[in-house]
Amino acid sequence: MKLSFSKISIAPQILYFYPDNMKLKRFNLSFGTQLFKALSDEARIRILFLLYNNNELTISDMELILDFTQTKTARHLAYLKNSGIVSVRKRGQWVFYYLKDEVFEIISQVFLYLNKDHVIMNDQQIHQTLLSNRELAVNKLETIKWKS
Repeated sequence: MKLSFSKISIAPQILYFYPDNMKLKRFNLSFGTQLFKALSDEARIRILFLLYNNNELTISDMELILDFTQTKTARHLAYLKNSGIVSVRKRGQWVFYYLKDEVFEIISQVFLYLNKDHVIMNDQQIHQTLLSNRELAVNKLETIKWKS
């Protein structure tokens, strides 16, 4: 998928760009800085890749997959949430993290170049193994729903 731009104009403090298929219409300097800072850390890239590929995950899911401590995972998720890249959805006792729609397309462009990296491919394989073993929170929720 090639990103094509129909118009680019630069105004003070705000960069407007209109790619043909991107939902993000206004890209200000502050948001751009947060986005690029988020992508400057390997742990955050791994978290974003998991969210990009799997729609949503809980913090405990990510801890298992990435083999991170709860503190490290929570710190990076807080950064991503505060920067406006990730949002949360609560369901019962579970909190699910997911990529915001506004950034999904730009993140997808980044992962076009990283999709063959062995570290993030391994993370995805671990996710698939845990999912098949029904150890992730989404499956626990489904089990609870069916028992109710």
